[in-house]
Amino acid sequence: MNETLDRLKRKLQFYTIALVVGLILLCVAYLEFIYHYAYSSGESVGYVQKISLKGWVCKTWEGEQLKSIAGQPSVPEKFLFTIRDDAVVDKINATLGERIILVYAQHPGLPSCFGDTDHFIVDARAVPKD
Repeated sequence: MNETLDRLKRKLQFYTIALVVGLILLCVAYLEFIYHYAYSSGESVGYVQKISLKGWVCKTWEGEQLKSIAGQPSVPEKFLFTIRDDAVVDKINATLGERIILVYAQHPGLPSCFGDTDHFIVDARAVPKD
């Protein structure tokens, strides 16, 4: 009877460890997928109002852009974004006060340590002057 009980305990330990390892691998695969594949991508045009380095442990660049339609008297819409690359931050800082095009990729479902928003800026360029 002791042999049967020991065998049952070993099987239970094996299946418990296999379940935990399987869940960890599933979480890692999920994060890898949503980190590297964008749900959507596009461009946003407007004026960057704020950009700052935020976070207690995971420091990320967070900002907001005011979007407004030219010639339309309306309340501007805010576009909240996150930046991973310091070179992109430098491009944005070089064009402060001017209209700027932000190229973004949307990654919904990432933990907040990756950024406060779903929109990650991958490039920035000044709007050509007419």
